[in-house]
Amino acid sequence: MHRAAQAICDAVRTGGDEALAAAGASFGGGRTDPSVMHAEMKSAWDATNDEIRDAIEESIRNVEFFHSRQRPTDLTVEPVPGVRIDRKWSALGSVGAYIPGGKAAYPSSLIMTVVPALAAGVGRIVVASPAMADGRIDPTLLATAYRLGVTEMYAMGGAQAVAALAYGTESIRPVDKIVGPGNAYVTAAKLIVLGVCAIDMPAGPSEVLVIADGSADPEMVAVDLLCQAEHGPDSPALLVTTDESLARKVGEHINRLLPQLDRREILAQALTRHGLVVLVETISEAVAFANDYAAEHVTVLTERSAHDADSITSAGSIYVGHWSPEAAGDYATGANHVLPTGGLARSMNPLGIEDFGTWRQVQTLTESGLRAIAPTISTLATAEGLTAHRLSVDVRLRPSVR
Repeated sequence: MHRAAQAICDAVRTGGDEALAAAGASFGGGRTDPSVMHAEMKSAWDATNDEIRDAIEESIRNVEFFHSRQRPTDLTVEPVPGVRIDRKWSALGSVGAYIPGGKAAYPSSLIMTVVPALAAGVGRIVVASPAMADGRIDPTLLATAYRLGVTEMYAMGGAQAVAALAYGTESIRPVDKIVGPGNAYVTAAKLIVLGVCAIDMPAGPSEVLVIADGSADPEMVAVDLLCQAEHGPDSPALLVTTDESLARKVGEHINRLLPQLDRREILAQALTRHGLVVLVETISEAVAFANDYAAEHVTVLTERSAHDADSITSAGSIYVGHWSPEAAGDYATGANHVLPTGGLARSMNPLGIEDFGTWRQVQTLTESGLRAIAPTISTLATAEGLTAHRLSVDVRLRPSVR
C-alpha cells in the first residue's frame, strides 16, 4: 500500500499534469481536464430540490455556528517585568480539502472541511474529489460546493490528488495543508507528503464502539453499529457490554436489518472482518476498554449514560444516551465528523478551526527585562557550551550599547 502510494506521489511530483491524468485513468477518479467549472457547480445547485437545499443550509448553519466560536484568542503574558510574550494566531494562506467520492458522495464532508476553513479566514480553499466512472461528480456534492462559494475544485482522487495538492502541477498551485478523510491510499499519501505539506491527521477507516448495558434497546445498539460500519469493508464495529443476552439480541437485529440496507454487502464484509463483541463485568471495565481502544465514534447506551460518558477520555466523538445517534453528528449537530481513527484519538483532535491556522510567538524585552534574566541565560548557555548564545546577551548589556 505505502509503496504503491509512494510511486504515485513520485510520479505526480515529477510528471505534473500528465502524470496526474495518467494516474486518474489507471486508478479512477480523474478526468483528462480535472478542473471543475463554476457553471458545473451552479447547474447542479439550480437542479437541486428544495428538500436537499434546506438540508444543506441547515448543516452549514450548524457547523458554522459551532466552529466560529472556536476561533483562537491571542494571549499576552509578562513572566518577568520587561519581558513580554505574545501568542498570536493567523489563518493559513491555502488549504486543500480532500472529499471522498467516486462510488459514494459525501457532501457532508465538504461542509465539515470548507466551513471551518471559511470561519478561520483561509485565503484559498481548494477542493479535490474523485469523479465517478463516467467522469461526472455527484450533483449534490457540486451543489454543496456552489452553496459554499468554492471557486477552485478538481475532479481527482486517491494518492494522485494528495500529491497534486501538496507538490502542485503545471495547472494546480500547491497548498499549505491538506485536510479531510480518505481511503488507505489517501492516508498513505498524506503521510508521504507530510513535511512538504502539512496534514490534519492520517484518518483511516471509520470506526464505532458502543458501550451498552442491560437497559439498552438492542435494536438501537444494532443500528448504531451498522451506522458507521456501512462506510466500508474495513470499518470496525465493536459492542462492549455487561449483558450477554443483549449481545445476542443485537446480533439477531443485525441479521434482520442487514438484508434491508443498500450497502448490505459492504456491511457484511465489515462485520465479518472487523465486528467484535466484548463482554465485561462492569461498565467501568467497558470505559477502560474504550479508552484503551480510542475509537473514532463512541456511543454510550447505559443506565447512567451521562455519568459513564464523563469517564471517556480517548474518543473522536462521544454520543450520550438513546437520543444521540452518530448520524446526528455526521450531518446536522454542527460538530465536525472528520475525526482521528486507528487509536489516534488518544493524542489527536477532531478537525477544528485551529487546524486552519498557525500560532506564532512574539517576544519583546526591555533593557531591564533582559538584565533580569541575563544570569539564567548566561549560566544555561555556558552549561550547554553555546558561547555565542551567551555573547548575544553580553554585547547588549555593555555600557556602550544604547
